[in-house]
Amino acid sequence: MKKAPNTEQKPRKVTSGPVREKARTMNRIINAVGKVLKKHGYPGLTIANIATEAKVDRKLIYTYFDNLDNLVELYIEKRDYWKTKAKSTISKLLEQDIIQDDEMFALLQGQFNAVLNDEILQRILQWELSENKEILRKLADSREEIGAELIRKYEKSHSNSDVDTCAILALQTAGLYYLALHAKTNGSTFCGLDLNTEQDQERVSAALREILTKTQT
Repeated sequence: MKKAPNTEQKPRKVTSGPVREKARTMNRIINAVGKVLKKHGYPGLTIANIATEAKVDRKLIYTYFDNLDNLVELYIEKRDYWKTKAKSTISKLLEQDIIQDDEMFALLQGQFNAVLNDEILQRILQWELSENKEILRKLADSREEIGAELIRKYEKSHSNSDVDTCAILALQTAGLYYLALHAKTNGSTFCGLDLNTEQDQERVSAALREILTKTQT
């Protein structure tokens, strides 16, 4: 005798829908920070502007993030080169005993490309330089902690060199940041280089590699 088919429906998960909807809403709010930053700059980063851009009630921002600073800090961390695009590379480098010239070059080159091609990242760096805010300081301090360990491992590969590695890397890193920001903000040449052209970008990359290899011998 055949068993009658089981027509009883399994109970649906009542939490999956609301949880997914909350996650989608939170992501929309986080992404709205970048849109507001791009449209209005950092002075325009207000709860009202973000809520309007995300098309949500501003009360949700307080419910999900408590305050504006928490929301902005979360967004900035999601866009920081060291914590996103370079995260896996940095993790591998930190597991190594030493860091070689080619590896440091790739890291700095990646940073240069990221700033050059990401308008939001450019806005964040400009903001970091123009205002003394706790959330920006936390980001810079976190970046410094990672950088200090990378430099320590890089110095191990040049233990016989008398060169001040920290100072050299500081000049290179700051120079790459400035060249990228100058090219995208001002648009003019710098020392005769037009960093909006691929040819001059390659010249800067070649000089970066040369400095790393020649000053550390």
